[in-house]
Amino acid sequence: MKTLEECREAIDSIDNQILELLNKRMKVVERVGEIKHDTGAAVYRPEREKAIIERLANINIENHGLLNKNAIEAIYLEIFAVARNLELPERIAFLGPEGSFTHQAAESRFGAMSEYLSLSSIHAVFKTLESKRAKFGVVPIENSRDGIVGETLDYLAKSSVKIVAEIYMPIHMSFVTKMNKLEEIKKIYSKDKGFGQCRDFLLEHGFMNVEQIPVESTATAAILAAKEPNSAAICSHIAAKLYGVPTLFENIEDDPDNKTRFVILSDFKNAISEGDKTSMLVRLQDGVEAGSLVRFLEDFNNQKINLSKIESRPSRDKTGFGYWFFIDFYGHIDEEKVQKAILNHVDEVTWLGSYVKGES
Repeated sequence: MKTLEECREAIDSIDNQILELLNKRMKVVERVGEIKHDTGAAVYRPEREKAIIERLANINIENHGLLNKNAIEAIYLEIFAVARNLELPERIAFLGPEGSFTHQAAESRFGAMSEYLSLSSIHAVFKTLESKRAKFGVVPIENSRDGIVGETLDYLAKSSVKIVAEIYMPIHMSFVTKMNKLEEIKKIYSKDKGFGQCRDFLLEHGFMNVEQIPVESTATAAILAAKEPNSAAICSHIAAKLYGVPTLFENIEDDPDNKTRFVILSDFKNAISEGDKTSMLVRLQDGVEAGSLVRFLEDFNNQKINLSKIESRPSRDKTGFGYWFFIDFYGHIDEEKVQKAILNHVDEVTWLGSYVKGES
């Protein structure tokens, strides 16, 4: 290929082949959907999706392909989302508003074709799932700076829906505006935390003397920046895209390592797979006695089960100063060693879900 026109013709030919192969794949997916419908199997299988991505990434390395694993994952997550909607159209409830980081996390797994339902509270997401008005829900459970989202744990403790997957997502902030020059910007909108998280950027670009207006969400900030002249917003990438505001600067946050862990909720149990993780709440019946937590953890240690997190939570069902413990460990609730570890604590444990461990 010597000319640009020849390159374009080659790309068109390859695109035709890709489209043909995608349609062949979707034909097989249709049959998979029929089988799952007859057997009642779950449509969303995160462990299967992870295995496919790992396999393709390894093949790509062996063949010295140009795509890295992140690129392969981005492409195939969208293919998976399209495929699932062919099997069974999906509605995903998430903690809104549209353009929030939770929305961005949901779309990263369920793609652009799915139907999204923006809700105003974590409680509303749980209620929507319990009433079957949506199949999946996406809510935050933990942030690397602010810690556990207590409301999510409180509802998980008493809900019939469980965690079926987790997503670790970097929280990157964007500076967006329709203005062509920085000096034209007279006011900046963002959530109150947004200004604090991007203080260094604001100082470096001389924005500390520009009016900073806190609003209820970064999505609202993007909406206002889209409508009002001489304004800008600090918001998420998806909010800028959704409301059509050009991004002037990306990744403007002071802490580049700030991440939020989101969980995907639904009403089914994942099968055992490699690399599983389980979440549970533990209410120790003899919690007032010295060493009760140590004895509980010794049962896990005896089965060589690795814990990845343990954190105390104030109890909601006791008077005085009672506590629960939120525990994450590596393994599936149905594994024999896990069942042995909790054998003496069945009445103390609330299982919150077993799922494929996300990449943090």
